[in-house]
Parts: sequence; structure tokens; C-alpha cells
Amino acid sequence: MIWTYAALALLAPSAHALLRFSCSQLVIERLDPLVNPGALQSPHLHQIIGGNAFNATMDPSVAPSDLATCTTCTFSEDFSNYWTAVLFFRARNGTFKRVPVKGNSGFESSQGGMTVYYTPTLRGTAKVTAFKKGFRMIVGNPTYRTEAEAKRFRQLTYTCLENILTRTGETLDFPKKPCKAGIMVNVRFPTCWDGVNLDSPDHMSHVAYPASGTFESNGPCPSTHPVKIPQLFYEVIFDTSKFNDQSLWPADGSQPFVWSFGDATGYGNHGDYVFGWKGDALQKAMDSNCNINCPQLKTQSIAAGNKCAQKQKVKEDIDSWLPELPGGMPVQ
Repeated sequence: MIWTYAALALLAPSAHALLRFSCSQLVIERLDPLVNPGALQSPHLHQIIGGNAFNATMDPSVAPSDLATCTTCTFSEDFSNYWTAVLFFRARNGTFKRVPVKGNSGFESSQGGMTVYYTPTLRGTAKVTAFKKGFRMIVGNPTYRTEAEAKRFRQLTYTCLENILTRTGETLDFPKKPCKAGIMVNVRFPTCWDGVNLDSPDHMSHVAYPASGTFESNGPCPSTHPVKIPQLFYEVIFDTSKFNDQSLWPADGSQPFVWSFGDATGYGNHGDYVFGWKGDALQKAMDSNCNINCPQLKTQSIAAGNKCAQKQKVKEDIDSWLPELPGGMPVQ
């Protein structure tokens, strides 16, 4: 699908080049092959997008593109998996209702999912090294409940959408007021790699933020992580509009939304990634400095991406009014 830069300039990060594309929802279930490999149900619920090779166990020596038969992403050579937690509304009576996800601007026909960005270069001319087969990482920590903890990670934020084009006023915690067009969750990953390890025990130590400045200001990588990698960035829009009647909110006026891992603050925002692009497609796109559209890559329609889906490995009710969060996660 072709997008004009003029139509999307306000939506994209400030950059000389980037990929911006839609990935529809693949499945919503309690699976996490990074933190809980092999477990048929992980402690909390995730929404997953990308290739249909997603499973409880994902062998890093096997390329997802060798196993997947379809992807929910509009760049059809991308069989990666991307996932975040799921947002719930907590009613005054203590029951929970899953908040649906809606398509971003330009991707309104997407069935949930998220918008994914890969940004190769900014104000400098240095090239980036695309992720390799077997690469995976996590950013954020679901146990964090304070602003000081959340600040250990850069740019994990929320945007209270006045309309679908709102891109200002990011906060580290959940918005305190009703958001007319929903809450957008922003997940930006570190942009420096140690150049050796495709993963690490905590799924974080092999990557790092710039030693000073930010990726956007072309900050240098630390000596321990000298290899520049693309900035991977998720935008997920939770359609909170049906819960905007403040008579439904807590009597004390506090905000009513809770992450599926029991966080009512928002400071536990986090995201997971398993690389799965076919061959050297991503490196080719990064080297070409594609700007939203990328003729070097194969594409499919959003409608085709919507057809790629998985059933829950373990069937679980996630859409009724629930007496507790899936997995019995406590709110704390």
C-alpha cells in the first residue's frame, strides 16, 4: 500500500528515512516465548502481531520465516513477532473488561494490532546494522510502579489522543483524564548493540541506549555496545472511548485502566520482539533509506494481513466482563 509523505509526516518520528507499516492482530493469549519459554500459558495476557510461527517455544536457530505461512504485517517479508501487554478497564464493582485495539491513522481497516516503525538514520550519515537471525529483545519492566523506575527506560510513554493525529503530551504514566480518541502506547527500543550476542539472559543486556543524547539527536553508542541498530518503535492504540463516561470511573477520580499484568500506574509499560524478516530484506530496506514506502520490499494489503490469524493455544475467555484479570494477576 502506498502512502504519501505529506499525509503521514505528522505521524512519523522526526527522521530522514523510516519504515512505517501496519501489522494486524495475530492472537491475544497468555504466551511468552522469551520470558516463559515452553509454558502453554504465561502469567499475563499479550497481544501478538506478525508471523504465524509464533509459539510457546521459538528456537533462535530456526528462522521464523522458514516456519511461518503468513504474516499480519503489510511488508510481507516480515515474519517477526512483536507483542505488548493488554489493557483492561476496571469497573467500580471490581470486574474487568478488555479494551479493544484499533488501527492507526492510514491503517484504519487493520484488525487491531499496532503500527511498527524501523528508523535507520537520523541527522548523521552513519548506517545501521539490521537485526540478525535469532535476534530478540525486551524493553521495559512489568514490575515497575514508580516514575523513578520507569525513567530507567527511555521513551516508553502514553499519548492521550484528542484525535487520531495527536502526537504531543506524552506521559510516563496512564493519562488521568478521558481520552477522546483512545490511549496510544508508545514503545521505543534501545538502538545500540554489543555486536556479538543475539540475546542475553535478561533479553536486555545485549542492547543499550546511546551514551549521551538520544537516537533522535544522533547520540553516540557506548563503547560496550558500539553497533548502531534501527530504532524499533511500536504505536498501539487502545480504544478507550467507550469507557470515557467518568461516572463509571473510580469514585475517588483516579483513572480506571489496568495492564493485564496488574499495573494501574502505567509505569510497567514494556514490549517484546523476535526478529523474523526473510533473508536480508530488512538490511536492504535500511541501506536504501526507504521513506515510509519501500519499493525494495514486497507488500501485501491490510486485508490480506487481517486474514493471517492464530487460535489461542489454550482457550480462555478474555472478552466477557471478568471477575479477575486473566491468569488471576493481582492489581498492585
